[in-house]
Amino acid sequence: MTQAVIGIIGGSGLYEIAGLQDATWVSVETPWGAPSDQFFTGMLNGVKMVFLPRHGRGHVHTPSSVPYRANIDAMKQLGVTDVFSLSATGSFRDEMAPGDFVIVDQFIDRTFAREKSFFGPGCVAHVSVAHPTCPRLSDAAEAAARAEGINVHRGGTYLAMEGPQFSTLAESRMYREAWGADVIGMTNMPEAKLAREAELCYASVAMVTDYDSWHPDHGEVDVTKIIATLMGNADKARGLVARLPELLGAQRADCPHGCDKALEFAVLTGPEHRDAALVAKLGAVAGRVL
Repeated sequence: MTQAVIGIIGGSGLYEIAGLQDATWVSVETPWGAPSDQFFTGMLNGVKMVFLPRHGRGHVHTPSSVPYRANIDAMKQLGVTDVFSLSATGSFRDEMAPGDFVIVDQFIDRTFAREKSFFGPGCVAHVSVAHPTCPRLSDAAEAAARAEGINVHRGGTYLAMEGPQFSTLAESRMYREAWGADVIGMTNMPEAKLAREAELCYASVAMVTDYDSWHPDHGEVDVTKIIATLMGNADKARGLVARLPELLGAQRADCPHGCDKALEFAVLTGPEHRDAALVAKLGAVAGRVL
C-alpha cells in the first residue's frame, strides 16, 4: 500500500472546494519546460489533492499550446498516483445532452501539432493504450457523479481534434456516423497517452456543453451558450471532485489493471545504447524502469 495522491486536471476554479486544508500554490520545474500554471495542493478528507488549471489561470493556453509533457511530469514529481481529467466537450448523441457528464473509456486521436511521447531517439518505448483509462478511477468518477445527482453516462469514445476551431458540419457528421464517436474535445490527447507512459492511472470525465454542429435542431456551435453551460458544469464538477477522496481512500494498492506498471516491458533500447541526456529527462516519469 502507498499513499494516494489525487491529481485533477481541469478548468480554473475547480480547486475552490469547501474543506480543502493547507491549500497552497506550488511551482514545479520540469525538463520539458514550464507546466500550464502552478499547482494548487491541499488535503481533503485525509487525502492529498493536486489541482492544475489545464489552460492556465485566465485561459492563456490554446489546446495545441498546453504543455502536456510538463504537466504530467510535474504531477509525477508531486507524487500523484491517480489523475482525473475533466474537460468540456461537444456531444454526438441525442441522449448525451448539454449538462450531462460522460465517463470516457476510448479515444480517437486526430491531433497533429503536439508532442505525444516522453520517449524518442536514444530511448525508445512502446506502451499499450488499448484501454487508455483506468476502470478503477472510472468507477469512482461514476459513483461520485451519481451521488451528486449528475446525469452521467458510463462509457464513450472521445474524438480529440486539434482545434482551436470547431468542426465543420461534414467533419461532425463523419465523426458521429462513420467513426462512431460519442463526444468531441481538444485536450485529452496526448494527455491520456502521456499519463500511461508515466504509469499514472487516468480517468476522463467529459462535461457536455453542446451538440457540436451535426444536430439539425441546434445548428452550429454557439460559444455564448457553451459558456453558460460551462458555468453549471463547473459547480457539478466541484461536487464530483469533492467526493473522490472518500471513495478512493488515503491508501492505495497496486492498480489491478496494470496502469502503474505500463513501462514494465515497454523500453526497447538497451542500456548501453540509451541517450544519457534523454534518460536524465525521463527521471520522474520512467525512473522506476530506467
